[in-house]
Amino acid sequence: MENGQLTWITNFIWGIADDVLRDLYVRGKYRDVILPMTVIRRLDAVLEPTKQAVLDMRAFFNAEKVRSDKG
Repeated sequence: MENGQLTWITNFIWGIADDVLRDLYVRGKYRDVILPMTVIRRLDAVLEPTKQAVLDMRAFFNAEKVRSDKG
């Protein structure tokens, strides 16, 4: 990724932070929200091709009453 493109993306994200998070968080705390949400979005994008298979497996486990907790 070129430096100019990275700068544009960074400015775009911080611009959204200014528009959406203003008055909800102190400006210095934006990173406490932006970074986790960015990571979650990236994971969502990477896992998107397998989403339907995961949902189908979840439905199967729910139908079989398989619990996911170990307790």
